Amino acid sequence: MSKIACRLCPHHCKLDEGEIGFCRARINRSKVIEDLNYGVVTAIALDPIEKKPLRHFYPGSKILSVGSFGCNLRCSFCQNYEISMAGLGEAHGRKMSPQGLVANALRLVGEGNIGLAYTYNEPLVGYEFVRDCTQETRKNGLKNVVVTNGYFCEEILREILPDIDAVNIDLKAFNETFYKKISGDLETVKKTIKLASQTTHVEVTTLIVPGENDSDDEIRALSQWLASVGRGIPLHLSRFFPQYEMLDRNATDISRIYHLADIARESLEFVYAGNC
Repeated sequence: MSKIACRLCPHHCKLDEGEIGFCRARINRSKVIEDLNYGVVTAIALDPIEKKPLRHFYPGSKILSVGSFGCNLRCSFCQNYEISMAGLGEAHGRKMSPQGLVANALRLVGEGNIGLAYTYNEPLVGYEFVRDCTQETRKNGLKNVVVTNGYFCEEILREILPDIDAVNIDLKAFNETFYKKISGDLETVKKTIKLASQTTHVEVTTLIVPGENDSDDEIRALSQWLASVGRGIPLHLSRFFPQYEMLDRNATDISRIYHLADIARESLEFVYAGNC
């Protein structure tokens, strides 16, 4: 039996009938790659928009944030590993339709809600559900926000970005060695940031992990590159806390975050220290 390749991200998993991909969220069903997590909502909360984090997109508002399961990277320090590293049998969620989700979002408009944020796990491994939700959200005059690792193929991004009002992209590090450890690559994420910045509001987050991506030179190079895309793109440097498989590190020193933020400000107009 011939395998079918998934075209969503650069892993291009080749799957036999019934086989599930690296992300744990996509499956070959009758020679069609489908998202196994379609409509499975494992987390839902009305969050401040600043928690995404987005500081320059409707500040002071709230957004209904939803997550499912699965991820196409393997970060040993993942903050949401219970759902991002889970498969269908391990994730506890409820089924919701795009229409039902948007109805929930509309009911919360009076509480300051501006739309839907696809977040918590890697939302784009469930691309079809996110696509259908964004279209339904748009029809109802609400906003769409995606929080993503950016490790996806250009064709898919070009299809969905017109329906996205804001995106926060995790730029995990600015060195290929780090990205190889987490089963990704830096150049793909850089391309995603460039592409998204042409069509929608973009902010970037880097979690500062001690001993991994916290050198002055790396953050200087990262911020200089980001400034070449746009000096006004907000950069969030977030403090790491021991989690998942990386319990052997201390939390990032707060003073280190502030120091690296000052370095980034040499190139960028807006730099924020997170989790401090």
